[in-house]
Amino acid sequence: MLSIVVCVSGGGTNLQAIIDGIKKGSIRNTKITGVISNNPGAYALKRAENEGIPAFCVSPKSYGCREEFNEAFLEKLKELNPDLIVLAGFLVILPEKMITIYRGRIINIHPSLIPSFCGTGYYGLKVHEAALARGVKVTGATVHFVDEGTDTGEIIFQKAVEVLEGDTPEVLQRRVMEQAEWVILPKAIDEIAMSEQGEEKT
Repeated sequence: MLSIVVCVSGGGTNLQAIIDGIKKGSIRNTKITGVISNNPGAYALKRAENEGIPAFCVSPKSYGCREEFNEAFLEKLKELNPDLIVLAGFLVILPEKMITIYRGRIINIHPSLIPSFCGTGYYGLKVHEAALARGVKVTGATVHFVDEGTDTGEIIFQKAVEVLEGDTPEVLQRRVMEQAEWVILPKAIDEIAMSEQGEEKT
């Protein structure tokens, strides 16, 4: 059984897609052992509580400096002991120490077709604003492993989404979520879980 911890800063729509995927069996051999948010007001924490999933807030505002926050965040992860860490709209730059400890075991969902509209400063609605400003006809989402760079890790899955005339950033964001993010993030987790199960059997 793949044990995952989902880290999220906001509403948790991708977290909900994972919860639903596990329930309906499109994500197999997987259990969410915890949800961590850096934002005490994140609705994702409520989603977790509604499902009986342990939910924790580790907020930078509760600590005197970034190093103290990083240590507290790392301690919480170690306590939950995940096989895989899923960043699902988590607006925190991970400490290098964490990336070293969990190398190859952290994945992220990004709302564009990397290498377009990614890297420092590209998150949330800003990604879709940039795509519309550039006039692209196709955008999408990417699931990738996390390394020391920003959106530079190995790509696992991508899915394209059409940009339609008259799209606003909000409308485009919703379409990318529905048609790409909520499809490929559960798919990536399922694939990792099944490959782990295969390794256990051999």
